[in-house]
Amino acid sequence: MVTIYDAKPGLSRRELLKRGGIGALLVISGSAVISPEHAWGLETSALKPETMATLIQMARDIYPHDQVPDKYYAIAVKGHDEQAGKDAAYKAMIEDGIADLDKKSGDGGYRGLGWEDQRVGVLKQIEATPFFQAIRGGLVVSLYNQKEVWPIFGYEGESYSKGGYIARGFNDIEWL
Repeated sequence: MVTIYDAKPGLSRRELLKRGGIGALLVISGSAVISPEHAWGLETSALKPETMATLIQMARDIYPHDQVPDKYYAIAVKGHDEQAGKDAAYKAMIEDGIADLDKKSGDGGYRGLGWEDQRVGVLKQIEATPFFQAIRGGLVVSLYNQKEVWPIFGYEGESYSKGGYIARGFNDIEWL
């Protein structure tokens, strides 16, 4: 819930930080989605910033990893903005899909739902749609193919340049 103050226009940095609650706070400013808590921003060119913020939340709900910061989910969904800039039909599918998602979520829209279980319930209602499949399918590659997230999952990357897996413990069966 946003409170309007008459004392001065806009938000000071102090006020913005005071209003931050539990979880990630994404601020929409102009054509950008900003995370002041974690110091990153995502500029949009084709999709509305509100749409991108919802896509970030949707990505986190489809592939939930508490240890992965939102900025990697933002990087993962940025490709949808780029594709929407090249393809009007794709842009319409994304914007209409988000509008439908918000409508199914009730007052406050999808991002306004307070519990992950509620959001997942709404996602289950649309999981057969081309919109959901485009988002889910794109995330498989765009989220997990970021080298910066590999250490979070304990993945060291390709092994060929390091001598292969067999020479690096693949054949170690001490756990038996």
